[in-house]
Amino acid sequence: MSSGTIVDLDRQIAINAAKISNELKLAMADSIILATAQLHNATLWTQDEHFKDLDGVKDVEKKY
Repeated sequence: MSSGTIVDLDRQIAINAAKISNELKLAMADSIILATAQLHNATLWTQDEHFKDLDGVKDVEKKY
């Protein structure tokens, strides 16, 4: 975690997140995460089903 980058929630991310939330019917918190990844050309790695099959998102299988 210490090698990551901290990104402030700015106006552009907020606007993009609102659009994503409306278009994809995602919760705002999920939309902020996706908008931040998109703005920074980052791959979003997740186990969250809400992001399934979205561009720029890679799914990590849950291991129980």
